[in-house]
Amino acid sequence: MVNREEIFNYIKENYDADPEYLWDDLPDAAIFRHKHNKKWFGLIMHVKNEEYFNVKTEPDYSDLLRSTHDYIIPAYHMNKEHWNTIIVSRDIDKTLLFELIDQSFDLTKK
Repeated sequence: MVNREEIFNYIKENYDADPEYLWDDLPDAAIFRHKHNKKWFGLIMHVKNEEYFNVKTEPDYSDLLRSTHDYIIPAYHMNKEHWNTIIVSRDIDKTLLFELIDQSFDLTKK
């Protein structure tokens, strides 16, 4: 299992982005976004007693990820063609999580 602190530290070290808490009614939900264009590249939240982290991926890769990993599902409350949810409170591949954060950052640069 990967915890929030590991995710937050990875994003801070690699992208100098801090979590932003936008919703008063969801105090633990945080987004990560680019400083220059304000586009989101990540969202972390608690859903159904699980920790979810949403990332953007290429649609074809999304299908592969979802069919290969039971902890990757269509994005919760986001465009399901371009976004995936990684259920980080499960036993996941941390390297894959960080690669998906990197890809999401790259896909949302423009």
